[in-house]
Parts: sequence; C-alpha cells; structure tokens
Amino acid sequence: MRAEGVATVVGDDVDTDVIFPARYLAVLDPQDQARHLFEPLGPEINAKIRAGGVLVGGWNLGCGSSREHAVTALIGAGARLVIAKSFSRIFFRNAINNGLALVIAPDLAAAIADGDRVQADLAAGTAAVNGVEHAFPPLPPELLALVSRGGLWSPRAA
Repeated sequence: MRAEGVATVVGDDVDTDVIFPARYLAVLDPQDQARHLFEPLGPEINAKIRAGGVLVGGWNLGCGSSREHAVTALIGAGARLVIAKSFSRIFFRNAINNGLALVIAPDLAAAIADGDRVQADLAAGTAAVNGVEHAFPPLPPELLALVSRGGLWSPRAA
C-alpha cells in the first residue's frame, strides 16, 4: 500500500477536541465532519490538509476522547496518511478500524517539515521526504490488510 501527498505538521499532544470539536458530534457524514477539522486552529490548517493529504504529528497524536469523528473527519477531508512520533492507543485503533493509513516513526516525523512532499510504501516501511529516503517499522501485515481494505466497516472488508 502506498500513500503520498504534501505534509501538514502539528505538534505534540494534539487531542481529539482540536482535531474534531465535541460540539459537532451529531455530524456523522465524513465530508460534513471535514468542514470542522482542526477548527480551533483556524481555517488554514483545514485547507492545507485537504490540499495535501498527509498529516504529521508529534508525540501522543489523537489523545483525549475515544471519538471516531477525529479519524472520519480526516478521511472526509481526503487525508491519505498520518505519520506521528506516537499515537494515543484509541486514535490508532480508530484509524485502523476506519481504514486510515498510519505510520509510527519518531525519526521520520521529526524529519518532515510543513509543506514537504511525502511518499510512503507502508508495506515496505520506506518513505521519501522531498526525495530523501527514510525507513520506518511497517504495520503488521494483518493491520495493513485491514487498512488496505478500507477498515472494518468498508464493503471492501467483507
């Protein structure tokens, strides 16, 4: 499985309320959710994710509540890949369950700046950042297969 795009970088401990504010929990369609993605940080970050498709975080990305909305809003905005130094466990599980590609790689995340072009081969555990190669531990084959099929609830997963 391959994913590529232009990076939007956020910091450490970005919680689910920042990714998708709780006041919109009644919004269930991912494309509608995407309108509120990173709303507390201003409209520029939402536009950058929509245009670039790659979110890069620091430590503990997705901490906070267990809401899947944070993941489905990213999917609705067209995010194809999320790279972070680490993820909260529930955000990681929600991403896998919903088919959002993830990479846990502190060195890779640290090497990416806002606006960098990122190309990743998730099965091989390799990424190019502006043409410079990096290695990372790939997801286990079972999780990669689930993400490749679009998650647990995707018609492709049946």
